[in-house]
Amino acid sequence: MHEPSNALSRYHRVSAGTEEARFLTAKNFPVDFDPDAPISDLRSIHDDAMSDFHRAYRSDMSDRSDRPEREKRSDGKSLLDLKIKIADRMLENCHFCDRRCGANRKKGEMGYCRIGAVSRYSSEFLHYGEEPELVPSHTIFLSGCVFSCVYCQNWEISTHPDLGIPILPKDVARIAATRRGLGARNLNFVTPTPHLHTILRILAEMRVNTPIVWNSNMYHSEEAAKLLCGVVDVYLGDFKYGNDGCAKRYSNADHYWDTVTRNFLCAYDDSEILLRQLVLPGHIECCTAPIINWVSDHIPAVRFNLMFQYRPAYLAHRYPEIARSLTESECEQASRLLAESGVCDGG
Repeated sequence: MHEPSNALSRYHRVSAGTEEARFLTAKNFPVDFDPDAPISDLRSIHDDAMSDFHRAYRSDMSDRSDRPEREKRSDGKSLLDLKIKIADRMLENCHFCDRRCGANRKKGEMGYCRIGAVSRYSSEFLHYGEEPELVPSHTIFLSGCVFSCVYCQNWEISTHPDLGIPILPKDVARIAATRRGLGARNLNFVTPTPHLHTILRILAEMRVNTPIVWNSNMYHSEEAAKLLCGVVDVYLGDFKYGNDGCAKRYSNADHYWDTVTRNFLCAYDDSEILLRQLVLPGHIECCTAPIINWVSDHIPAVRFNLMFQYRPAYLAHRYPEIARSLTESECEQASRLLAESGVCDGG
């Protein structure tokens, strides 16, 4: 079994201040590009730059003595700047999530998430209810979501993307620095996918060394995944369903399995993962078991958090099969499956 400390070893070093957060590295990684070039050209430049970046800064490399020297450009353009520019272009034909609605959010069009170009957050605070490795976590709850989970416990936030405080990146960066000084072990963005452009701009304004946590349903697009590479330290990812049918019924998400497994594989190659699986009543065989099996076969060196906090919130009463709490036998069955898989549960 993989030890919990090994599953998030780099995160712990960054949190302790003995290693640099990845966004700071990307921020100081010079890249030459024309901001007015076609997005296809920018993506090609990005792919080449990321190849150089990963060779120089592999996430598991503790000896940095072989880091190649890169001459800093007088214009100050960096890999993070390139990511910001690509994300800004993507807003004109939005495909941050894998719904790929194509809304021009810059012109006020709204897709499934109903979020325009301006991001909002409902709250930010030092959160003590996350996994032990993260606590205290500077958690920013962003407004809106790309899912429509019928049992959502944060539905007041997720279903009202127009509510909350408009984000000014400099202000959030300043708040993050203050929270870090008060003991925050990380900066944790919750439901971040439709806010990718804003999060990258926040990171560009930040000076403090802190791990970045992408707290998400892992339903982002392949193009968004490429922009996340090199800036996220921990993917705090929900793996909700073991099949497309349950995903469609309870979250109105199409092609769920292929999208989420693709993104977990990408995250596994890029950084570290703390994976959450919220056990749903009556869904051990169809969801929990296939997820555990897939993780064991494909991404075993993750920190796996099997969660039993489900309660029938929001619209769950309309779905009789999940309009109840978990039974003791269901919790025991799920725990046994995880224990037998050999995947690290952090216990």
